Amino acid sequence: MKEKLEQMRAEALAALSDRGLDPETLRIRYLGKKGELTALLRSMGELPPEERPAAGQAVNALRVMIEEGIEKAKKERAAASLEKKLSAEKIDVTLPAPAASGALHPLTAVQRELEDIFCGMGFEVAEGPEVEYDYYNFVALNIPEDHPARDTQDTFYITDKILLRSQTSPVQVRTMEKKKPPIRMISPGRVYRSDAVDATHSPLFHQLEGLVVDRGVTMGDLKGTLEIFAKQLFGEDTRIRFRPHHFPFTEPSAEVDASCFACGGKGCRVCKGEGWIEILGAGMVHPFVLSNCGIDTDVYSGFAFGLGVERIAMLRYKIDDMRLLYENDVRFLSQF
Repeated sequence: MKEKLEQMRAEALAALSDRGLDPETLRIRYLGKKGELTALLRSMGELPPEERPAAGQAVNALRVMIEEGIEKAKKERAAASLEKKLSAEKIDVTLPAPAASGALHPLTAVQRELEDIFCGMGFEVAEGPEVEYDYYNFVALNIPEDHPARDTQDTFYITDKILLRSQTSPVQVRTMEKKKPPIRMISPGRVYRSDAVDATHSPLFHQLEGLVVDRGVTMGDLKGTLEIFAKQLFGEDTRIRFRPHHFPFTEPSAEVDASCFACGGKGCRVCKGEGWIEILGAGMVHPFVLSNCGIDTDVYSGFAFGLGVERIAMLRYKIDDMRLLYENDVRFLSQF
């Protein structure tokens, strides 16, 4: 028995040192149901009783040695395999990166185009917080507490006095508080209203509002500014018209339409046969708003306007569902 164990030990050590042999094959050879060491264990019943304890200890020691050797061989084999794989898959970081393809989101492209048009007319871009005080979003803009726009169904309130801005007009108020006339600015950005999501509404959308305050500003200045804007956006043949409307922060107020860029005003599917497309709201800044910002209404007057970036993008790219602008579908975005 002792000679068999010594011979098996020597053979096992030689086999374990051979990195070409599969560790699982060695396990089956020595420790499997029909393995050599298993067969040796079964033959121990043939030994005299006094020799069995010593033989059992020797067999168990050999089994432990073989198990530990097999486990070590498995780890070494796995490490060698990983090293080979990493060596084959390594990346040469000195190589130039592949050219990235992509384009601006249609909303971003339209907003930048609008900014370029107004900046070309001398406007400055101003920004403000999206989490706003009730005072700047409503009170300073001549919107009383009982006005429908202040209903909690339309506005996302955080507290009684803090909310997610429902328009970018608060930026105009903040600008008038900090800067003396003349003022010529636009305020693009995200706004929030509690609207149900459908093809033309979203609880989050983008606005761009403009403000001019100076001596002798009239409705004619507003019309001239918006005519230049419409011609640069939709083409030199574009005409605009004003329709009477009401906004709390402007007086007089108007909805502004542009002649249909698709049919030139003759009537088509895009303009629903009317020949005109509503593009924005505008008006002369209400004296209350000016005086509330510390501006002398006997000296200065101003006009303001606001438009929806999504609406312009949908008109420009003939998009019939606003939700497409927010879903990040690559099939849709790759068209721009």
